[in-house]
Amino acid sequence: MIRLIILSDFTEAFAHKLLRGIMEYSRQTEPWAVCRMPPAYKVQTGIEGVLAWAGIWKADAIIGQFNDDDPIELFEKNGIVVVAQDFNSRFERITNITSDYLLTGQMAADFFLRKGFRNFAFYGYKKAVWSDERFEGFRRCLCEAGYENNIYEYNHQPLGSLWYYQTEPVSEWIVQLPKPVALLTCDDNQGNKIAEVCKLTGIRIPQDVAVLGVDNDETICDLTDPPLSSISLSIEKAGYETARQIELLVRGRAAGRQDVVIHPCGVINRASTDLFATNDEYVSQALRYIHAHLGSKLTVDDIVKKLPLSRRLFEMRFRKITGMPVYQYIWNERIEKFIRTLLATEKSIAEILMETGEIDYHNFSRIFRKMKGCSPTCYRKYHKV
Repeated sequence: MIRLIILSDFTEAFAHKLLRGIMEYSRQTEPWAVCRMPPAYKVQTGIEGVLAWAGIWKADAIIGQFNDDDPIELFEKNGIVVVAQDFNSRFERITNITSDYLLTGQMAADFFLRKGFRNFAFYGYKKAVWSDERFEGFRRCLCEAGYENNIYEYNHQPLGSLWYYQTEPVSEWIVQLPKPVALLTCDDNQGNKIAEVCKLTGIRIPQDVAVLGVDNDETICDLTDPPLSSISLSIEKAGYETARQIELLVRGRAAGRQDVVIHPCGVINRASTDLFATNDEYVSQALRYIHAHLGSKLTVDDIVKKLPLSRRLFEMRFRKITGMPVYQYIWNERIEKFIRTLLATEKSIAEILMETGEIDYHNFSRIFRKMKGCSPTCYRKYHKV
């Protein structure tokens, strides 16, 4: 039986999802013993104190949020496998639970661009790899789209205090942003803070500021007013893979260090981003109609019938606003809706397709493979435990 310490913040959904993946692996192999240790214990006792407890408890491995200067080599010297959960930066000598942060930022930028935004902002931490790289992916994508002069960043917060923030400077920054603005926060906690600041300063969400978080922590997202949109991550799958890596390391069968990478799955769209930033009344009307009818067999002709425009003129205006043809936008949104259900439920692919108004599986699978690089079945297998 493997005995594992998880030194993480269990007030957040990330740790719970990671643990679910670990326990799923243990159910398929052998029962594990897991000690959930709060980060405050490390703050109070140092790594030496954590190590002392690990010795008493006879731990085989530890997963932890470690600072760059923590002497984690002490665990290795005492025969304890150590895995780092990204906090400040990645470690070179040990396994990291990390993420494709650049792709997450890119996904956020693509999402906002499809909604017609022309001003963009990022709210995060300084000198934290997960915040820095999410911003970099966000920035790169927007620069490629020609908006390098329309990006505003706030990263003055120190990582040492995750819950504390100063309202006044954040308020001043948000008030000065050009409106409407699409704002990505480095995680859901920061999205909740932005919503609170906007409420205090009379700034409307999403009309003035559309807010998108990361992690899809449903408790925080639902606590936020209005409910916070967020990027969902394959955390449970990463937990499963982490457990597999730990077992190999504990048993001495690992060929070498191999990081576990969490992948972004898609945007869960809630009220905080339920807006299309365009002054074109007809394109805005068309976008609302598209999102209201994604569950039906929707065509461009269906949309044109609702508008006093020719098909050609409508398509020209739509492409100018969204950056893509109407049919491509519809397919993008339908596939993202399909993916959300695919990963959140155990429904069969046929059932989900019926809900999205698609009855031609082969055609849908062909387009899905073209957009995502694999079949729906493989996508589910890759992103779920």
